[in-house]
Amino acid sequence: MSKLNLSCREASRLISESRDRDLALGEKLTLRIHLGLCTACSRFTKQLDFLRDAMKRYPERDDGSERRP
Repeated sequence: MSKLNLSCREASRLISESRDRDLALGEKLTLRIHLGLCTACSRFTKQLDFLRDAMKRYPERDDGSERRP
């Protein structure tokens, strides 16, 4: 990714992808710049982290299916 100015759409894609793969150095830098300037994308990052952590703590039944409250 060569451009320095990401749109929020591009940033949200990179945020999501960063949870599944290591970003290239250029992607990391442009994303970090964008997150430093954009409160909406910073909030999206925190929400994604919260959901991922919550799902890790969500118990499963012995058969692997989800428990219902």
